[in-house]
Amino acid sequence: MAIPTSRTAEAGEIAVDNSKCNGCGLCVEVCSDLEFKIINGKAVPSGTSVFGCIGCGHCMALCPQDAIKITGRDLSVSDIFPLEDKVKANFVDFYSLLQSRRSIRKFKDQEVSPDKIEKILQAAQMAPMGIPPSDVNVLVIRGSEKNHQFASDFCDLLNNQQWLVSKWFIYLMRLFQGKEVGNYFRNFIRPLVHTYIDFMKDGKNAITYDAPLALYFYGTIYSDPADPVIAATYAMLAAESLGLATCMIGGAHPFLQNGPAAEKFRIKYGIRQKSRAGLILLVGYPKIKFRRGINRSFAHIDYQ
Repeated sequence: MAIPTSRTAEAGEIAVDNSKCNGCGLCVEVCSDLEFKIINGKAVPSGTSVFGCIGCGHCMALCPQDAIKITGRDLSVSDIFPLEDKVKANFVDFYSLLQSRRSIRKFKDQEVSPDKIEKILQAAQMAPMGIPPSDVNVLVIRGSEKNHQFASDFCDLLNNQQWLVSKWFIYLMRLFQGKEVGNYFRNFIRPLVHTYIDFMKDGKNAITYDAPLALYFYGTIYSDPADPVIAATYAMLAAESLGLATCMIGGAHPFLQNGPAAEKFRIKYGIRQKSRAGLILLVGYPKIKFRRGINRSFAHIDYQ
């Protein structure tokens, strides 16, 4: 048995075509789980791997003789495609894309076409993951009306969870989780929740901003918490490359995880399960155009 995910608990199956294998040893070198060894000039499964084949496909993608086939763990030979030996993207154009990107919350009343949605999802599925196959799930909400309803239902959920921002709960958070966490709840989470609810009472959507498209990326109990965040980032960059504007929304996900009201909400919207990490990506055509970029920086960059 290999490392389990929500999609499979079985190890991948390795097949080596001895008539093609020339014993170059690249599969031995690339496999981090020691799945291969060279015997009599041919690659063979070692039988002494640590976890069992997780289906990363490195050996299959690397083998110069096309002698290795991996199946199982939602991986098949049909997933392999040739790579062109050329520069994939130049840094100047890529950095220009990053410089021009800003979080947009004002969108035109213009739908995102199905073909662009498909391209965004295709790009996001290429994101790296902790353990394959990916345990990232995506909820696609198409149309501003559906996004408004999603936000309205979410505010109803918040009304049932206001104890999370009550004075006594924030006091307990400060007492048991530390001053920084308590201050975070008091100075950010509490006003955020009240803003969401108060704005919605006036018909204003401060959650999904009535965007023409929202993509909710979330993981499973098995997935690395970074997985849905990285996939959402890939989707964001893909959308920007297609001339669309984007905005990452992280404030909704934590409230969808616990309690009967949150479970009811998840069932209504087909959200398959609770998860440690998640992000909503808003996508659409911007109403505004920025004329200047702004440089950003990290807190620290330390070289050793």
